[in-house]
Amino acid sequence: MCLGIPGQVVAIVDAAAQLASVDVCGVKRQVNYACVLEEGAAAESLIGVWVLVHVGFAMSRIDEAEAQSTLALLAELDELNEEMDAIKASVAGSEESAS
Repeated sequence: MCLGIPGQVVAIVDAAAQLASVDVCGVKRQVNYACVLEEGAAAESLIGVWVLVHVGFAMSRIDEAEAQSTLALLAELDELNEEMDAIKASVAGSEESAS
């Protein structure tokens, strides 16, 4: 399964290499923007644009509402994973004390 994480382009790092700095949940990453730059557009036109990032590439453009919705869902999934880990730990601890 491929998962694209929303991020916002904050700077063009190297136009020749098509690299931009993208803010993903407060962490800045360099990604290749070749897939999202419209033909004939300047690289700087991407600053402020929301994109889906996967393995170092901006794969598609998305609007801010979709980005925020996806980030909220990912946060909920992370919380669910933490709760499941806590449940697994408590079940494992109960099984150990029963033996």
